[in-house]
Amino acid sequence: MSNPGEADLTPIQHPRQLAEWFAAGSKPREHWRIGTEHEKFGFRRDDLSPPPYEPGGIRAMLEGLGRFGWEPILDNGNPIGLKRGGASVSLEPGGQFELSGAPLPDLHAAEAELRGHLDEVRQVGAALGLGFAPLGFHPLAKREEMPWMPKGRYAIMRQYMPRVGSMGLDMMLRTCTVQVNLDFGAEPDMVEKLRISLALQPLSTALFANSPFTEGRPNGLRSLRGRVWTETDPDRTGIPAVAFEQGFGFERFADWVLDVPMYFIMREGRWIDCAGASFRDFMARGLPEHPGIEATMGDWADHVTTVFTDVRLKRFLEMRGADAGSPEMMQAMPAFWVGLLYDDAAQKAAAALVREWPVAELQALRIAVPERALETPFRGRALRDWGRDAVAIARQGLRARGLGEERYLAPLEAVIESGETQADRWLRLCATEWNGAVSRVLDAAAI
Repeated sequence: MSNPGEADLTPIQHPRQLAEWFAAGSKPREHWRIGTEHEKFGFRRDDLSPPPYEPGGIRAMLEGLGRFGWEPILDNGNPIGLKRGGASVSLEPGGQFELSGAPLPDLHAAEAELRGHLDEVRQVGAALGLGFAPLGFHPLAKREEMPWMPKGRYAIMRQYMPRVGSMGLDMMLRTCTVQVNLDFGAEPDMVEKLRISLALQPLSTALFANSPFTEGRPNGLRSLRGRVWTETDPDRTGIPAVAFEQGFGFERFADWVLDVPMYFIMREGRWIDCAGASFRDFMARGLPEHPGIEATMGDWADHVTTVFTDVRLKRFLEMRGADAGSPEMMQAMPAFWVGLLYDDAAQKAAAALVREWPVAELQALRIAVPERALETPFRGRALRDWGRDAVAIARQGLRARGLGEERYLAPLEAVIESGETQADRWLRLCATEWNGAVSRVLDAAAI
């Protein structure tokens, strides 16, 4: 998403520019990198409540991190993020603290980045009496108890979300994820990687399930975050069938994105509300309420970031199906996908694993997974068994890279072996050692 003053103002003169924008992400293998993103909920140590933007809350966290060399990103004079080198810290709508990591060459570098970031957050948070817990859904707070961050685009989304889904505001305020961004080669490589990762995204939701509580009670699900995304906005979420069409590629995807409703554009540092408008119409006729404004490539780049499919194609592939979790699980998540997609033999094995899975069955699986996670039946087997196959392929792929990265899969292999997800562990502890006190999960999950 563009920050004020950073947008590409190149006019859009032909639809082929849109497909070319995606195609420009194609890279030779030696330039493939790993970018991780992970979010966490802040909470006050004294009463476990969500911290406000200010005073003594999220703004103070951003300012405190400045001593580590981070530079502020401002929105109407308010710090709403940080940048340092190729990495950034950003805020989700409810103050969820997110690191968007730099593009890094291997998983060891990604782990070092993660550990360094968590250490900085702990140091600054301790002085403010704040803790941070990576969980998929806030286990205690009601929606109205969550703060709103002062980012202009969030005000527009806040008004639009209730018009298109029942849980869009929950997605914005009460969910946290861990993601990995991976590169692709030429168009055929992008297509195969996208199809593999879309097909296996329900499995990722199951493996990383970590949101079994709502407002202080068990909610009957392993991944409430996974359920929230099924009730957010059907125009821009889920597993898009277009990716499995014959002849799919950059041009067809760009054509599909043209009909995803818009949220906003930015001009002169100001967000303009055009929620629900068609980008296709915007290109053809502009915005009736704002004559003279023409579509730019910066508008297109911003619009692409409002596509919330389970795997998002930008100039890289963004895996979006996992709940936030422990640091070990946050590192296992990129390891899983790098193992599957950054070695040729592993990628072909993964493609063969999912080749006969019809998109309609995948979409149905996506709906079912939040409740039963690895116990979900799929094509005659439990999803746990499919997970064992996929993790084994990922291990082979990491071993072939020759960097010793396969050790990062150990937490996933433990989940597969025991059948106990992070969510199952919290439910077990709540029913035994915690005597039903869900509130203990924030301290237990804190980084």
